[in-house]
Amino acid sequence: MGIVNVTPDSFSDGGQHHQRDAALVHAQQLIEDGAHIIDIGGESTRPGAFPVSLQQELDRVLPIIEGLRGASVVLSIDSCKPEVMRAAVLAGAQMVNDINALQDDAAMKVVADNNVAVCLMHKQGNPQTMQMQPQYKDVVSEVSEFLRERISAAEAAGISRSRIVIDPGFGFGKSLVHNLNLLRELNKLTELGVPILAGLSRKSMLGTLTGQPVTARLAASVAAAMIAVQRGANIVRVHDVKATVDALKVWQAIE
Repeated sequence: MGIVNVTPDSFSDGGQHHQRDAALVHAQQLIEDGAHIIDIGGESTRPGAFPVSLQQELDRVLPIIEGLRGASVVLSIDSCKPEVMRAAVLAGAQMVNDINALQDDAAMKVVADNNVAVCLMHKQGNPQTMQMQPQYKDVVSEVSEFLRERISAAEAAGISRSRIVIDPGFGFGKSLVHNLNLLRELNKLTELGVPILAGLSRKSMLGTLTGQPVTARLAASVAAAMIAVQRGANIVRVHDVKATVDALKVWQAIE
């Protein structure tokens, strides 16, 4: 999954692809580099980020989805607003990536009423506060139990299990220790019986471990993606598609 942030303030690439043409060029490059899914977001969810208006988010993402319609990849809308999800699906998105895991009934209805895939993510708190003091007794079991409940809720709403992906939400209300424990025991989430998405690319946990700024975390991001795949991830959400694809080709050749 290649990332296209149509935002001025995302933690890694904010402002780089804020304009339609730049975003489309970037997306096409990710496709050429080997992405299977393009995840398009118009609202930053980095720690400390504040929400944007509905119209602003629509204005950012819809031209990109419309410009990529017919591409040979799955188009994913990264949003927690039901209105954005609905408009994006009508414009051609085939997947909804919701950091709120469809806890909004209106969002649940959008996915249930349309034949699209959905990614249900775990987070603790909200982007404004989530990294202040995250607390867990057992992060792996608590994340797993939350995702199990959200899968059940989605199925009860008429969303077939074959359309569901889960994301443990690295960096979303988790300390470095929490993130490392989740990555170390990621294979435990395979017991939930749906594909796992791991989003570790360029995140602050990698900066803490390496001492590198966000612009110099390529090696750490590729390593983290490889570890996630080895521990059961089916999808890795990354900024650096080409390097990640190359690394996975080497791993797959010996597997």
